[in-house]
Amino acid sequence: MAWRKAERQRLISLRLTLSSMERRTAAACIAASLDRLIGPLAGRILSFYWPLRGEPDLRPWFSDFTGENGWASLPVVVSRNAPLVFRTWCRGEKLMPGVWNIPCPQQGRVVVPDIVIVPVVGFDDACFRLGYGGGYFDRTLAAINPRPVVIGVGYELAYLPTIHPLSHDVPMGAIVTEQRVLRPHNDVAQLRDGEHLPEVEMGA
Repeated sequence: MAWRKAERQRLISLRLTLSSMERRTAAACIAASLDRLIGPLAGRILSFYWPLRGEPDLRPWFSDFTGENGWASLPVVVSRNAPLVFRTWCRGEKLMPGVWNIPCPQQGRVVVPDIVIVPVVGFDDACFRLGYGGGYFDRTLAAINPRPVVIGVGYELAYLPTIHPLSHDVPMGAIVTEQRVLRPHNDVAQLRDGEHLPEVEMGA
């Protein structure tokens, strides 16, 4: 746990050194990979996140999604040490500060997303995610049945050979950075110009 705490601090500090231009460029690359990876979005419920502390800002990509007849949602902390709930949200609807002052919808209906986009502080070859240490996403994913497709997103600088996963850690279905798409079991798809990335099997 001490190692994880130190790595969180190191990796967050490292990503905060990126310039605004570097972050925008990385976010655009991540968004392009998500488009290829996910495929058609119509009719699906997608959960994304509100960026903080230097996380990739995918809000422009998410705004495009909301016009494709899909449902947008955001995770909401309803109480500490409890699973998250996901509430629908449309661009322009009011958001209120939640836990850690993260904006979240208050009036949207509670839904079960088909796809969950999760920010990572760190990640490893097995697609385990190092988060902020609260365990909210792990508890949430363990409670959802059937489990949604979960895609971690972050910068390549967040890579670790291993996060030393614990029994409660849940691997992502894929990790997307500005440089590549990583699948579990070291099944790596490198992003190259014009290359079609393998699709996520929805419902798997």
